[in-house]
Amino acid sequence: MSTPFPAKPRIAIIGTGALGCYYGALLVKAGLDVHFLVRSGRAAVMARGIRIKLPTERIHVRKVQVYGSAAEIGPCDLVIVAIKATANAELKNLLPPLLGPETMVLTLQNGLGVEEPVANIAGAHRVLGAICYIGCTRTAPGVVHCSFPGLMTIGKFGKPASERTQALAALWRRVGVKCTALDNLEAQRWHKLVWNVPFNGLAIIAGGLTTDLLLADEGLRTLARRLMEEIVEAAAKFGHDIPRSFVDLQFERTAKMGAYRPSSLIDFEEGREVELEEIWGEPVRRAKAVGVSVARLEMLYWLIKRMLAARKLPKRKK
Repeated sequence: MSTPFPAKPRIAIIGTGALGCYYGALLVKAGLDVHFLVRSGRAAVMARGIRIKLPTERIHVRKVQVYGSAAEIGPCDLVIVAIKATANAELKNLLPPLLGPETMVLTLQNGLGVEEPVANIAGAHRVLGAICYIGCTRTAPGVVHCSFPGLMTIGKFGKPASERTQALAALWRRVGVKCTALDNLEAQRWHKLVWNVPFNGLAIIAGGLTTDLLLADEGLRTLARRLMEEIVEAAAKFGHDIPRSFVDLQFERTAKMGAYRPSSLIDFEEGREVELEEIWGEPVRRAKAVGVSVARLEMLYWLIKRMLAARKLPKRKK
């Protein structure tokens, strides 16, 4: 890709969960041409638009361009993948109609190995990943509560940040997102796991606890730190240095989020698929492949896997 990234790109957003709605609303508010591919709750979004509740303001985007298929949208300059990684099998049908010669594809998904499925369909040269340090929850179709707007880092899949990557970061900053383009996307992914692994995982196995309750429990808070330390050790084996100050920062940020329900907990409690392999399984496999013991992480992985399996078993009669 050699042409400059457009100042006013045509944008498609696949999925209108918390992140798709939040970032999409900011783009629309800034006057950009945004097209939402909505899989569920389409009528509600068409009728009422998107509403975002932030700590200091309310955003209501009344007119939203909503579609039921990618073919209706057509090729775009930027495609934002905002569906869960558990639904990546659908991308083989969703992505191709949205791709033009210069299309960039940005995935907002969590975990390790999430760029590869996108690259297999769209081509690695198009793919970027975003790491979203944010606390937001979709409470109804098109309705999002954001307790911690946070920040975003982006990177190009398998390569240093290009001029177009930097231009995309500048676009995000223009619409109000604190965004930085960094050269090592994989390192960014390991950094995000420092939060995702303990807080998403412990919220599930501890019986549905919000982050404030996890922090208030001395044992769970200590376990969260130990899990973070295992991630840091594994990341170091791949050449990604994560300082202790970054670990401390996760606790500071989480304390500001209040009674936050991590996204994996919401998915678990509502009976949806959980990003088990991307957030817990793949880090375990990669750590063990380079000889790093991640006993606590591995235990957490198997406990969550068992709890997910138990959801599918028929309930015993009393």
